[in-house]
Amino acid sequence: MNKIDYRKRYHPFYSPPSDDVQRVTIPTMQFAMIDGKGSPEGPEQSPEFQNAIGALYGITYVLKIGRKKAGIKPDYTIAPLEGLWWMSDGSTFDTERTADWRWTLMIFQPEFITPGEFKEAVAKLKLRRPDAALDNLRLETFNEGDIVQTMHIGPYAEERKSIQRLQEYAASHGYKLSGKHHEIYLGDPRRTVPEKLRTILRRPVASIAAPMPTQAA
Repeated sequence: MNKIDYRKRYHPFYSPPSDDVQRVTIPTMQFAMIDGKGSPEGPEQSPEFQNAIGALYGITYVLKIGRKKAGIKPDYTIAPLEGLWWMSDGSTFDTERTADWRWTLMIFQPEFITPGEFKEAVAKLKLRRPDAALDNLRLETFNEGDIVQTMHIGPYAEERKSIQRLQEYAASHGYKLSGKHHEIYLGDPRRTVPEKLRTILRRPVASIAAPMPTQAA
């Protein structure tokens, strides 16, 4: 069996336009996840963030390489890093109040990865490189459902206009934004100039129910 390329299999979910907004329905998917708080950049940078990324990629590669060495098929490509973002006080996500950010970083895992296999891989990874972040890893399904999304091109700090595009689209099409701000990182900031970074921005949406007609007295 050929290697599964999940970016191709789920192409509509990973290819929104950069000058418009796309509405799609995301199926239930499985992720390795880890939670944290604070900003990933700047003077308030959270060390948790980089540790979480290391733990997620570590477990993802241990699972993939372990299956390949054992001759277990199918082989598959590694999915991009994703992040769910929200505010500690439950208010609307604010790109400026970085100290109040809460996040869940996650990487998609194929549906054939079992909880037992995941737990065993975490144990192997701990033997290789003990890290407190590994204790916080979990395998969890995520059902995002109906979402709107757009491609943001440029620095992460300049996402406000792209987020506004989502808000305006939702309002003009009879939706309200719900759930957590969702980012999918298609560019590597270590190898890409900020102006060319590509980040998918998503938000779940719900239909705004039409008001009930009032009855004449």
